[in-house]
Amino acid sequence: MDSPYDVEEGGLAYIEAMESLPLPQTRLLRTAIPGPTSTTLHAERVQQVSSGFGVALPVFIDRAEGGILQDVDGNRIIDFASGIAVTSVGASNPLVQARVRDQLARFTHTCFMVTEYDSFTAVCEWLNTHTPGDFEKRTALFSTGAEAVENAIKIARAATGREKILVFDDAYHGRSLLTMAMTAKENPYKTSFGPFPGEVHRAPMAAPLRWPGGAENATAEALAGVEAVLTAQGADTFAAMVIEPIQGEGGFIVPAPGFLAGLRDIAARHGIVFVLDEIQAGMGRTGRMFASEYEGVAGDLVVTGKALGGGLPLTAVTGRVELMNAVHAGGLGGTYAGNPLACAAALGVFEAFETGDLLAGALRIEDTVRRVLEPLVTEDSPIVEFRGRGAMLAIEFADAVTLEPRPLLAAAVAARCHAQGVLILVCGTYGNVIRLLPPLVIGRELLEDGLAVLVQAIASVYAESTVGSTAASTAASTAASAVGAAAARA
Repeated sequence: MDSPYDVEEGGLAYIEAMESLPLPQTRLLRTAIPGPTSTTLHAERVQQVSSGFGVALPVFIDRAEGGILQDVDGNRIIDFASGIAVTSVGASNPLVQARVRDQLARFTHTCFMVTEYDSFTAVCEWLNTHTPGDFEKRTALFSTGAEAVENAIKIARAATGREKILVFDDAYHGRSLLTMAMTAKENPYKTSFGPFPGEVHRAPMAAPLRWPGGAENATAEALAGVEAVLTAQGADTFAAMVIEPIQGEGGFIVPAPGFLAGLRDIAARHGIVFVLDEIQAGMGRTGRMFASEYEGVAGDLVVTGKALGGGLPLTAVTGRVELMNAVHAGGLGGTYAGNPLACAAALGVFEAFETGDLLAGALRIEDTVRRVLEPLVTEDSPIVEFRGRGAMLAIEFADAVTLEPRPLLAAAVAARCHAQGVLILVCGTYGNVIRLLPPLVIGRELLEDGLAVLVQAIASVYAESTVGSTAASTAASTAASAVGAAAARA
């Protein structure tokens, strides 16, 4: 069957007929990836779009539904990215679509600071109710993650009268100048863009895999490191302590047990506003509505985004009423902050969580992925750790003895998966981590098919990279066994 974009006489009717049918939830390769139509469109992109925009997989998408992305060449690609954790409820969730259609028919924009609309208030009410913390809250809505993080800093500074910000190793908080200063990774986020705003200080992150004193000592020693930074800089000069409950771009690092609770105690003791950046880990991604729930920790302020808007740009800062109301009237806002279409989409997302089984779905995804990938972590494997929670999972590639990162291996595995119709993303401070972010609505068989492709890619790429090595043949054999097990379950 030709691509719907090969429009001949009657082609429009064909497209309309195809779009009215459910998108099959199976992987399908009609062409090489990228295909000829995507290749043509990408060439046009190069002529029109700034080269400052990168791309993980240069295919152009025609439709998306469930766990499938269908490109303009008719290829059906398994989605293990969710638009970087955005389309958790699916890229065409009917509850989201219905609310957006209704709002679109009424009006698209007024600016909430000019005239009001009740969907803005309704989103704030839901977040006030559902974010962790048994205290009275208020919420402010924004458009992007970096914008929300910056406004959390503004709120903390207004409430405390202090300036300094404490962030952590391997952190990622955005692409604006302040959030780039808060972000740890240099390339591509910070290279050539400085100087950055001052008063941002970095403390150790309790990352178990690479902690010099061993994973069992990570929490206590990292907390001591935090105290040392605060003492050196003056604890009473810090407005905010900002951390991701599971680090995203830094490599899906789950902090050692007790670290978040320890930070909460330190912040409270010094009068520092404790800010949880739940932009990527929140909104059900980990099998809890918010990742910090695993540690029993509530932030003074919580930043949400990505999946919050169901694919439309919406972020939020939610927190203690005395902090949120410390800012003078007019101090918060933005022309598009809490746009009515995005608010409508968010209400559809909330409805999907309340009527569906999405949190349980995230845990089922973890169970399936863990059974397939965790056995690949062996003494002679290039995969040194499987980690994450719910549908926010990762494998790290490094030397099994020295832990020297192996980014080229991770990139080669990703490329092999892309060629076979499975979209995965690479992340990590060293670029050596493959992260899995499937939609929470992905079907079991589709998930297992994608995992089988991934495991086969790991086996073949590693074998090719160490030809003649006994360790390579052993690792390849282990991976091949996992491929068979995954295929048997599919």
